[in-house]
Amino acid sequence: MIEDETRPSLHVLVRREDVDASRLDGRVVVVIDVLFATSTIVHALASGASRVYPAFDAEDARRAAVARPGALVAGEYLAKTLPEHAPATPLALAARLEKGRELVYFTTNGTRAIAACEGAEAVYAGALTNAAALAAHIAATHPRTPVLLVCAGSVGRLCLEDFIGAGHLVRALRDNGDYALTDAALAAAFAVGGADIDHLLTASRVGRMLSRAGMGDEIAHAAACDSSPVVPVLRDGALVRAAA
Repeated sequence: MIEDETRPSLHVLVRREDVDASRLDGRVVVVIDVLFATSTIVHALASGASRVYPAFDAEDARRAAVARPGALVAGEYLAKTLPEHAPATPLALAARLEKGRELVYFTTNGTRAIAACEGAEAVYAGALTNAAALAAHIAATHPRTPVLLVCAGSVGRLCLEDFIGAGHLVRALRDNGDYALTDAALAAAFAVGGADIDHLLTASRVGRMLSRAGMGDEIAHAAACDSSPVVPVLRDGALVRAAA
């Protein structure tokens, strides 16, 4: 079969380690870390954060905080809140945010994935919660641009929750535009068809670990598909709300 090259491609990478920086130019990239980096970024901006600086590591976060007096610093490594940092999950962090305050945010996988994709034409933070709004924005703003969905994964491993998030976004993008789906994008879309999203997130390896830590409410929040209108876009090194 001859591929239809007149349509923009839609592809999924299942780990941030698979990103090839030399192939990002001219592509729209969406980074997905459902539990919890990108879900948290969406909710932080919805809760009044003016900007979210995605730090690469704890040292980068410290430097960013010095350059941004008054910023709230939140972070985790291997799902544990870093000492002297605000919690890194959506609901707990939102309770600490003041409207208009900047946020410096570091996570094991999600913020590093965002940093790895800075060379793209545009970089967005995607989650189950903002998939509908994000898909509509991308289709309207970048109608003929190839789209790459990057699942953050977990230290080199595929994460079910990120793959499900990618599948939900593939379906939303397909509803808003005419894309040529790669096999990886088709697989993600098939994986989410008719699925109980909350159950899948809770059943995932990371979800089980977080459930044991008493974070069931955080998981339920991250599983609330299409519940947020916020579209975070990377501009000048920080994530801000895209103009409607």
